[in-house]
Amino acid sequence: MHSNQQRSSLLLQRINPNSTTTTTNSSCFKQAQQQHAATPPRRSTLSTCATPVPESVARFHTHPVSPTQCCSAVVQEIAAPVSAVWPVVRRFDNPQAYKHFVKSCHVLVGDGNVGTLREVHVISGLPAASSTERLEILDDERHIISFSVVGGDHRLANYRSVTTLHPASSGNGTVVVESYVVDVPPGNTKDETCVFVDTIVKCNLQSLAQIAETSARRGSS
Repeated sequence: MHSNQQRSSLLLQRINPNSTTTTTNSSCFKQAQQQHAATPPRRSTLSTCATPVPESVARFHTHPVSPTQCCSAVVQEIAAPVSAVWPVVRRFDNPQAYKHFVKSCHVLVGDGNVGTLREVHVISGLPAASSTERLEILDDERHIISFSVVGGDHRLANYRSVTTLHPASSGNGTVVVESYVVDVPPGNTKDETCVFVDTIVKCNLQSLAQIAETSARRGSS
């Protein structure tokens, strides 16, 4: 039997067997690995938080999934209003503001509206070097953003992500839902792929929560 840490390292290596680095110095990533290894991956489960996700939001997380793909969703509650969370999430040109695995981002084409292309370079230790991504949805009124991966040096092909925000029913908080669909890389199972991607998404959303909550506290002081 492998430990959680060994299993995570083996998973990273299997996602990209050509990578010579299977660990990262990011404490956030290690924490997310440990937390996620203790629970099974979720499959678009949008009712795992105290605030039910309304149908008007959930419908954006209904993805067509082929037999060679996997789909999952992560829900994060944030103790800050949508007005404090959305400005961070909507910046397609600055994902590194809360995605700590992103080393740099450069806009290739566009001005931040739908159709904009960006090139993202990730930190060492992840089974990827770069990702070319297109902005598919940016809805400031309903707080929806979606992007798809259209190229780059990685094995997560045909990746599409949708992130939505809505007010929490209790207090002045926000519920963030991020779902995705992606091809299962050759040699991997659907569960392995979901565990890996869920780990990254959960860590990103935890980082987003910390940033937004800190900003909200400063704004109220």
